[in-house]
Amino acid sequence: MKRKRLTREGWGFQHFPYYQMRIESKDFRGLVGLIRLTDGHDCFWHMPRMGKVAVCGAGMTWLQIIPDGAHHVLTAKINPQGRVNVWYADVIDRIEYDDDGVAAFLDLYLDVIFSPRGDLKVDDVDELDAALAAGDVTPEQHALAVAEGEHIRRLYCRNPCASHRMCRRLLALALARLDAPDTLRRNA
Repeated sequence: MKRKRLTREGWGFQHFPYYQMRIESKDFRGLVGLIRLTDGHDCFWHMPRMGKVAVCGAGMTWLQIIPDGAHHVLTAKINPQGRVNVWYADVIDRIEYDDDGVAAFLDLYLDVIFSPRGDLKVDDVDELDAALAAGDVTPEQHALAVAEGEHIRRLYCRNPCASHRMCRRLLALALARLDAPDTLRRNA
């Protein structure tokens, strides 16, 4: 399994403002990470229904949410106008915290990618199966990953409008807490 920090270091994001906080609201309880992309060239994905869609670039924000008890990190790639361009869900085994307080997750290979227009792709099933065959994940972790992938599809993909509203609410809550004393800040 790969270990990934929410700051997304090694992905070219190490110099961008990063914020991490716990949010507890009426409809969400969990960890939120926010990366503010202040500069850089646009990077695009091509999706059947969305077409060419920006996933990173100047002015974009990556909102990463990990609901309590969940085995996924949902990243909403939000454009400068405040709309979600695409969601990317990493299925995870667990969260850990580094000495500097930044959350990291152990990736269980499987990813679910979806868009506001109904694009849906379950990615890296082959990597998950290969990890099982190689003994890098247990049969229980493999079953957990498959079940969590289905959970993500039911929870977020069936109603992209509701997922978009949830992300906008969480983004507003996170932005209001950027200067809170309990918010972890890097490069801010």
